Amino acid sequence: MRIRPAVAAVSLATGLAALSASVLPTAAQAADRSAASDTVFSNVVVNGGKDIVLGLTTKKTVTITWTATDPDGVVASWAYLWHGPNTDDEDGTLGAYPAGTCEVPAIADPTTADCQVSIAVDAARDLDHNGLAGRWNVLAGAQDRTDDWTEIDVAGTASVKRLGKVTVNASPEPVKKGRTITVTGRLTRANWSSGSYTGYQGQAVKLQFRKKGSSTYTTLKTVTSGSSGALRTTTKAKADGYFRYVFAGTATTGPATAAGDFVDVR
Repeated sequence: MRIRPAVAAVSLATGLAALSASVLPTAAQAADRSAASDTVFSNVVVNGGKDIVLGLTTKKTVTITWTATDPDGVVASWAYLWHGPNTDDEDGTLGAYPAGTCEVPAIADPTTADCQVSIAVDAARDLDHNGLAGRWNVLAGAQDRTDDWTEIDVAGTASVKRLGKVTVNASPEPVKKGRTITVTGRLTRANWSSGSYTGYQGQAVKLQFRKKGSSTYTTLKTVTSGSSGALRTTTKAKADGYFRYVFAGTATTGPATAAGDFVDVR
């Protein structure tokens, strides 16, 4: 979207604090998004390239970095995360509009700005339904030295996931060598709609074992989570060691690993 608002250019020295709603008139924000653009946004990275995994009350800082390049020079740039079918029907946003800071090397290369914005995310405040899990988009914008404005609705993407949890309990303990050990547990994930952790059914979860004195876990088998995320399987007691369940995660839920449960084999 290219916009030419009837306002004076904002210098980088004043910071993006000057890029307030008064500098972005409603008419300018609603301008034709299909117009040609000279500014190019590249190297867009969210959260260091890692998934954004959030529980019910998780608070964390998410950073967006990007490069804005314009043959007319870059005065300022901004970015935020949004979710929904399009920017006119967003059902979730992370970050203010506009928001961001840029370092513009005026002498070396005034046409390129290396930019960054840090977003304070509060799951309890920002996420109110489970449909927000999955792909989010990065809107990036910039103002050049001729006072032309550019915005790209999808300059990059990020993955926001529900926090997963898994527990484990191996019994009986102690147990005689060769006897059967029953390993139970439960796979749950943050339910932003209900404000609680609820069972995650039908998911593949690995049962792993680490022999006492070793630092390496070995996968024994894969178990499918049942009703309410319940996990249950059996194995033979062979040696002292630790059992744990490991969940790799999905497109909407982060990975989870249980703390090892020690079993004394006699």
